[in-house]
Parts: sequence; C-alpha cells; structure tokens
Amino acid sequence: MNSAIHVRRLIAQGEHQQLDFKYELNDSRKIARSLVAFANTDGGRLLVGVKDNGKITGIDSEEEMYVVEAAAQFYSDPEIPIQGQLHEIDGKEVLEIKVEASEEKHFVKEEGDRRMAYIRHEDMNLKANRVLLRIWQLSGKKKGDRFEYGEKEQRLFNYLKEHGHITFKKYCRITRQHYRRATDKLAKLVMWEVLDMDISEKGVFYTVGEHMDEALKRTEETVQRSVD
Repeated sequence: MNSAIHVRRLIAQGEHQQLDFKYELNDSRKIARSLVAFANTDGGRLLVGVKDNGKITGIDSEEEMYVVEAAAQFYSDPEIPIQGQLHEIDGKEVLEIKVEASEEKHFVKEEGDRRMAYIRHEDMNLKANRVLLRIWQLSGKKKGDRFEYGEKEQRLFNYLKEHGHITFKKYCRITRQHYRRATDKLAKLVMWEVLDMDISEKGVFYTVGEHMDEALKRTEETVQRSVD
C-alpha cells in the first residue's frame, strides 16, 4: 500500500484505543506513558507530526526519533520494543511508531523514583488503579487461593443490588476493611468474574459480574450457617 494512503487511512479513523496523534515530541517521559499504555492494553500506533484534529504538520525526524527511543528505553520499565517508520506526505514527514501488546506489564519511571503503570481506554492514557495492579500480581498464581464468602460480601452484594455499582472507597467504608485487604478481595472477585471493573476517565466502578449469582448463593449459605 502507498505510504501516504496508509497514513491518511489511519488519520481518518481518528484517535482511539489503539491510535494516538502527537503534534510534536519534546518530553520522553510523557511519550513513555503512551507507549506503556499501549503495551499494557491492546498495543497500538503513535503518529507523530499529526495534530489531534488530523492535520499533518510534519516533524524533524532525527530529533523526534531520539525522544521516542529515550521513552522506550530509559523511561519505560522494562524497556518496550518499538517499530518506527517514516512516511512522506506532501513534502512532510510523519513518524509511525508501532507498539505490540505485551504479556509483561510495563511501568513509567516517573520523577522521584516512582514507577507508575498506565493503560489505554478509548483515546486516553489512564493510571492503573491499585486493584488492577493487584490483579496483575495474582494473574500468574493458582486460582485455588479463595476466601470464604461472608457478611462483608453480603453487604457488597446488597449494595450492588440497590445502586448498580460501587467505588473502591465506598466498598472499604461499607465493609469496614483496610484498603490493602479490600484491594486483595476486589482483585479476586474481578478475576473470578463475580464483579466487573469499569475503568474510564470518570473513575473506576465495580459492577455485577457473570458469576455474581453463584457467589451470592454461597454468601447466603455461609451467613446462614453462622446464624445457626
């Protein structure tokens, strides 16, 4: 396919979960957030030299490529493999950076020796919340490590019946749990599809999952045994 046609077709899609436009690159750490978000989600492409509205402005290819390489190699932990390709359109150069989805989770080296994970949602890079980070930690472990459903879970399920969704802070409040314990429980409930985790720019909400009915039944049986 003609290089110009390829880029114009990408631009016509607009920014989305697997495509991001950058007018210029002058901050490797900021670019690392996009690369990490792509790698931690579904992969994607970065088009450099294109404004948010799709207008092609072009770039200084050597300088822009240096910024991207620094983002992938020095500000991403671990390093993110990238594929770069230059396209010339109407005398202007556009840099296409491709990132594959990664099984290994990546973090950005933020200021102050902090490591922050990002994910891609629609056309935005969002910070990975503590429950998602815990899910990543547990994903390689055996699923036999379960906890007993009880009164705290019953409070959660009753709240969801009435309100439809719940936030992390509200969950901690109604179950009277420390945030570390609450993080672990919510992570497991999401992994077992008892809950769904909806992440967006508005926040993180936990809703009824596919296996909620089964969990609710087990909770009621456990609570009844404790009463008897």
